[in-house]
Amino acid sequence: MKRKSLNKLLALGMTAVMTAGLLTGCGGSKDGASTNDTVQTTSTTEDGNADTAADDAGAADSEQASGEVPTLIWWTVGGTPANDFDDAIAKISDYSEEKIGVRLDVKIAGWSDYDTKMNTIVNAGEYFDIMFTNNTNYSKFVNLGAFENISDMVQNVTPELYSFIPELLWSGVQIHGNVYAVPTYKDSSLTQFYYLDDQYVQKYNIDMGSLKDLQTLDPIVRTIKEGEGKSFYPLMLNQGALWNGFFNDYDGLTSGIQPIGVRIDDPERKVVCTLEQEDVVKNLELLHSWYVDGIINPDANVVTEDSKGNAFGNAQGWPSAVVQWETLQGVDKYDAVKVFGPLYTTETIQGSMNAVSVNSNYKEEALKVLQLINTDQTFRDLCAFGVEGDHFEYLEDGSVKRLRDDWTWPAYTQGTFFVMSNQEGSDPNQWEEVKQQNEQASASTCLGFALDVTNIQNEVSNVNTTWDKYKYDMLTGASDPATAVPKCIEDLKAAGLDTIIAEAQKQIDEFYK
Repeated sequence: MKRKSLNKLLALGMTAVMTAGLLTGCGGSKDGASTNDTVQTTSTTEDGNADTAADDAGAADSEQASGEVPTLIWWTVGGTPANDFDDAIAKISDYSEEKIGVRLDVKIAGWSDYDTKMNTIVNAGEYFDIMFTNNTNYSKFVNLGAFENISDMVQNVTPELYSFIPELLWSGVQIHGNVYAVPTYKDSSLTQFYYLDDQYVQKYNIDMGSLKDLQTLDPIVRTIKEGEGKSFYPLMLNQGALWNGFFNDYDGLTSGIQPIGVRIDDPERKVVCTLEQEDVVKNLELLHSWYVDGIINPDANVVTEDSKGNAFGNAQGWPSAVVQWETLQGVDKYDAVKVFGPLYTTETIQGSMNAVSVNSNYKEEALKVLQLINTDQTFRDLCAFGVEGDHFEYLEDGSVKRLRDDWTWPAYTQGTFFVMSNQEGSDPNQWEEVKQQNEQASASTCLGFALDVTNIQNEVSNVNTTWDKYKYDMLTGASDPATAVPKCIEDLKAAGLDTIIAEAQKQIDEFYK
C-alpha cells in the first residue's frame, strides 16, 4: 500500500483501530514472491535426521491423497512444554477436527532458542504449515521466500478473519505491498509497564508513582538490595528475557536490527546507530552498575530458563495484565505502573503474527485454523489456557481459573485477545483497556514505513550475527559499556552497519517525499 493511502487510513482509523473488537473475519493468495520463491528442501536438518523435511511433506501428501484428517505443524515460541503437552494438543485437536477438519502438531521453541531454531527451519527447508513470526524475522523470511503471499487468499478463503482484523493492521504487515502473515489483533500499540512485588513496596515504603524509567528505578532497586542482602537479586534476567523495551525510544523500521533506528519523535527521521546515542549509552552504564553491585543476577548473560517469584518485572501490556504476570511468576500481588506509551510503530503491529509456509500442502486449512482461533471463543480458550478440567476450569461468571501453571504456549502468539475469556480476578473490562490504549496511541514519525532488505540481506545477516555476540552481555549489564560498546560498534560497522543505515535513510527519504 502506498504512503498516501496508508496515511489516509491512519487519519481515519487510528482512533477506530481497536473498536472492531467484536466483529468477525477470514483469508487467500496472490502472485508476487509466493509459490515461485519456494525454499528448497535439504537432505539434513538441525538434529541430523536425513530427509526429515521431505518425509514430512511426503506424509502430508499421503494424508491428503488418502482423505485422512490432515495434521498441521505449527511452530511457535514459549517456555519448556510439560510432559503431557502433546497429549493436550491432541485433545485440543479433537475440537479443531470437529469444527474445520484439521488437527494440530504444535512445536514450541524456547525463548532463547527461537531465533536460531526458526532460522534453521527456514534455511533447511524443513516442512511446517504455520509459523509464529515477529518483527525480528518477518521481513527476512519473506525475502527468503519462506512465507506464502496470502493477500487474496485471506479475503477469499477466510473472509471472516479478514473482516475481523482492522485494515490498519493489515496495512502494517504488508511487505512489497503484499500480506504474508496474519497479525495478532491485541495490544497492537506499545505500552510498557514496570511491576514490583507488593511485599517490597510495603516493606520499603516505595512510591510507585515515582517510577518513570531506568534512572528512577535505580534508588528503588538499591534500597531493596541493601535491605534483602547479598544473595537476593531484585532484577532477574536471562538470555530469553533481556531488559524488555530497552530500545523503545527508537523505531527499528521493522529491520529486526536493534542497533539501528529512528528516534520516535524525530521529525527529520534520521537513521542512527542506537548504540551511539547518549540516552542508550547512559542506560547501558546503569545496567552494568546494577550487575556489578549484585542487583542483577550474576548468571543473567548465560542462563536460559525463566525464574519464578521475581521481585520486579517489565513488560508490554495494559493495567489489568498484572494478573497474568502474577500468575506466571507465582506472586500474590504486583503493583504496576505505566512507564512508556502507548505508541504505534510498524514494528508494534508486527510484534506478533502467524505466517503460512510457502511449502505447506494445506495453505487454506492453515488460514482456517487462524480464522478459528480468532473468531471461536472455545478454541481460543483451549489454545490460550490448555485442556478444560486439567489446565483450567470455568467459574460461574464465565472467567477462567487456571489449575496448573505449566501451559507454556503464550496466548499473545496465537490470536486475538478479544474473543478470549478473562482469567479469574482479572478486570472484566480489560479488553476495553487494550482498545482504549490503541485508540490513545501516539504515532512514531516512521509509522507505515517498513524497510525493504532485499538489497542488503547479506549485511543484515552479518550485522545480526555480530549483534548476537554482544547482546546477552550488554543487555544484562554483564559487559562494561566503556569497552564493549566501542568494540561492538566497530564490529557492526565491519559487518555492514553503515551500508544498512545508508539504505534505510535512502528508502525513508523516498517514502516520505
